[in-house]
Amino acid sequence: MSTALNQPVLVLNRLWQAVNVCSARRALTLLFQGHAQAVLSRCDGSFQTFNFNQWHDFSQQEPGADAVRTVSFRIRVPRVILLLIYDRLPRKEVKFTRHNIFERDQNTCQYCGQVCDRKDLNLDHVIPRDRGGPTTWENIVCSCIECNTRKANRAPHEAGMRLIRKPKRPKWRPFVQVNFTLHPHDSWKHFVDLAYWNVELGEDVR
Repeated sequence: MSTALNQPVLVLNRLWQAVNVCSARRALTLLFQGHAQAVLSRCDGSFQTFNFNQWHDFSQQEPGADAVRTVSFRIRVPRVILLLIYDRLPRKEVKFTRHNIFERDQNTCQYCGQVCDRKDLNLDHVIPRDRGGPTTWENIVCSCIECNTRKANRAPHEAGMRLIRKPKRPKWRPFVQVNFTLHPHDSWKHFVDLAYWNVELGEDVR
């Protein structure tokens, strides 16, 4: 039972936007207290919601593979719950990390347009650091080794090179941070994008 109660459950706000992941124990508590409803995905792509009593009755009809047994009944572990009062999204800025720069630039050298494996890409200061170029979204781009070597410690125009696009801070929508080791349930896919978010970059960027 303890294993079932520790399973991850996706939490949606009342606007059906993913805002968190909690344990099944917490999800069932919220369901019992009337603060949330269980969400079930149907074969036709629609979603059905259940309050605690309805979820209890549904669990008796269709026990499912994962269920929690109490003294008097069994109840299914919900995969997704919908909060009934919370309508905010967590405020998250896209972290300034190597991974996210690769994501923004789509693993593409911003000088020649070549798509590379990440091991073959460098992070380049458009305006070199020794000329006051900052380590920011607006001054860091992906660069293949050949272009990085060619550009060296110069501005692009000095090396006869041009950027494919002007670098800027990405404006991705808020997301839920989910570790891939959680093996998210298929029913989450409609609501959440999964991504790794690593350590933020600082002045050590090369």
